[in-house]
Amino acid sequence: MKLVVMTKPTFYVEEDKILATLFDEGMDNLHLYKPNSSPMYAERLLRLLPEDYYRKITVHEHYYLKNEYGLAGIHIESPDAPLPDKYKGKFSRTCMDLSLLKAAKKKAEYVFLKYILDSQSEPEAKSSFTINELEAAAKQGLIDKHVYALGGMNLDTIRIAKDLGFGGVVICGDLWNRFDILNQQDYKELVNHFQTIRKAIG
Repeated sequence: MKLVVMTKPTFYVEEDKILATLFDEGMDNLHLYKPNSSPMYAERLLRLLPEDYYRKITVHEHYYLKNEYGLAGIHIESPDAPLPDKYKGKFSRTCMDLSLLKAAKKKAEYVFLKYILDSQSEPEAKSSFTINELEAAAKQGLIDKHVYALGGMNLDTIRIAKDLGFGGVVICGDLWNRFDILNQQDYKELVNHFQTIRKAIG
């Protein structure tokens, strides 16, 4: 099972240090998710990170960054939106509808199935599926190694995703909620939790 870490949607002072430490600890798939932000801030963050880690970063917006910094690929927040003009390279997608999942998988390296459970980073975002619906999708082969569970993933729910046959999980709130960007500088708890998650993924 694969582990994807999605950044906080906002930029903050210690971010480059934390991300570099997570890479050092074995993070190999980071999704740079900063919706509605200026590309200038994304470029600044990238320049603060060791270049060796660029090939492990997928960008959600400002797709030109992929080629400019030699990133792993791009992520499209839609199951069927077209690729950017003349784009060549790896790409992934987000899907929130089981009926669109089969087609979405054909158009991406992997697909985030969003809101598996109630989100921990977006309190207003509730689960889009019942467990029965997910079990049925798994039996139909819709959920497989190319589909990653997004929404409510933590140490307790990773097991659910494994049992359903997801190929990976996307961690966001469960990790970043362990660091107060306004009042903390010590991020050991966050790093230790990342290590625990990696072990749980296996």
